[in-house]
Amino acid sequence: MTNTVHCSRHKQELPALEKPPFPGPKGQEIFQTVSAQAWQEWQAHQTRLINEKQLSATDKEHRKYLADQMNKFLNGEEVDDIEGYVPPAE
Repeated sequence: MTNTVHCSRHKQELPALEKPPFPGPKGQEIFQTVSAQAWQEWQAHQTRLINEKQLSATDKEHRKYLADQMNKFLNGEEVDDIEGYVPPAE
């Protein structure tokens, strides 16, 4: 049986992550409130942000920016768009 969470992004019960995405309190919070689907969507959006804006994981300001964008994204708030990105047709 798959565990579910009430997803903070999609506002419905969805399958949960199998484990926290990273250690610490924030990882545990995400594990308890974010669906696997929303986390996968965030990872794809984060990758586009990193590539488009040429961000570096070693830059403290870039990490702070990504953490802020992650919090907004996972809570269903408006986040920065990727200029020129057109999502694939479903």
